[in-house]
Amino acid sequence: MLRHILLLLARSRQVKDIVTRMPVSSGIVHRYVPGEETVQAVDASRELIEDGLHVTLDFLGEDTLDEGQAEATVVAYLDLLDGLSHAGLARNAEVSVKLSAIGQALPQIGPKLATENARRICRAARNAGTTVTLDMEDHATTDSTLATLHELRKDFPETGAVLQAYLYRTEQDCRALAYEGSRVRLCKGAYKEPEDVAYQDRHDVDKSYVRCLKVLMAGEGYPMVATHDPRLVKIASALATRYGRMPGTYEFQMLYGIRSDEQKRLADAGEKVRVYLPYGQEWYGYLMRRLAERPQNLTFFLRSLVSQK
Repeated sequence: MLRHILLLLARSRQVKDIVTRMPVSSGIVHRYVPGEETVQAVDASRELIEDGLHVTLDFLGEDTLDEGQAEATVVAYLDLLDGLSHAGLARNAEVSVKLSAIGQALPQIGPKLATENARRICRAARNAGTTVTLDMEDHATTDSTLATLHELRKDFPETGAVLQAYLYRTEQDCRALAYEGSRVRLCKGAYKEPEDVAYQDRHDVDKSYVRCLKVLMAGEGYPMVATHDPRLVKIASALATRYGRMPGTYEFQMLYGIRSDEQKRLADAGEKVRVYLPYGQEWYGYLMRRLAERPQNLTFFLRSLVSQK
């Protein structure tokens, strides 16, 4: 119930107006978002990489309403990739892109514009010596996102995909994408989805995650295991052993600010670990989804709110 309330708050303009007056450096916000500017994202990436971790960076922004806003997001990614390249970090840092942030939802031209914009980012990433992963959003955009992925992979086969285990369709999508060279991030899913398309019980979501993970580990692609769940981490390691995968033929992914000690432990044990690092001014929706996943952080968050009054 609390998770659903927090996801509803993520779309509340009144709550957003209060929360976004908080400086990004304060309390719970800084825990999950290291900054608003490219230089802060690059600096945070450097610290993680020096600790033996890899990074995927997300310039936060969703629900783009016009072409100008989409263009500004593309330019931000180009600037980020340039910054990573000049800092010598590109080999260990890729970028994650939400198609909604680069125009996917615009009437009539949306899917075409988002594909063109994603192609520009993919080209810049390749020139910098790194890759792009297309983030997945709510179920209504799944087909459109996979269609864009298909187009991009014609010229940029290294482009990564994301699949969400809580959707009924995902096991079949895993089978379709578990081919050689295909990078697939498997996560549980962070959006509020209706029961006709998604599992509602967390145990059912976990069971779906394991079924999907078996498909990916048994396949010819490159699985990216996105979870903080200790049990699923152990299962992923066991499946990697079962299917004869060596470290480096798959990776674990975790969010910036969550289970940092576990990230370092896995990396020290020889596993490849990538940290999902978001930055930018549009951090509110991202923050609320993180709180929905970990409601125990709500007390800390509310204290931060009170301190701003």
